[in-house]
Amino acid sequence: MTEINAFIGVGSNLDNPVQHVIQAQQDLNNILKSQVVQSSSLYRSAPMGPQDQNDYINAVVKISTALTPLELLTALQQIENQHGRVRQGERWGPRTLDLDLLLYGNKSIDLPQLKVPHYGMKERNFVLLPLFEIAKNQELPDGTRLIEYVNTIDQSGIEKLS
Repeated sequence: MTEINAFIGVGSNLDNPVQHVIQAQQDLNNILKSQVVQSSSLYRSAPMGPQDQNDYINAVVKISTALTPLELLTALQQIENQHGRVRQGERWGPRTLDLDLLLYGNKSIDLPQLKVPHYGMKERNFVLLPLFEIAKNQELPDGTRLIEYVNTIDQSGIEKLS
């Protein structure tokens, strides 16, 4: 299989989230048949769901991979588990690490366990801003340019850290 570029959203708000995000960026480079091409700055954002949790630290990482989308998803979930991720079914709850496959080349994927582009990325400043930082000319599979979403997204409640 040929290499394809994929974008991974990285987020954490538990147990030293900055360290989890930095370590996850390194862990992504250790995925079989994959390598990190570029990482965004770190961003601090307010939680999406229940507000009685810590702010999140977010980033986006571009990787080049020869893995299929489902193989990559499995690898991402293994990294989450290594970071102590506990899945309790609480949507938007606190977590040590969240790795989301945002884009996989220019493919649209609609499987029970994987939706690409990631279903919420167009409304989330903590995804769009770091993604735009490293992929200014990115086009989504539907032909929409990323900048069109960045120009309309609410940019309050998010802070670029580094």
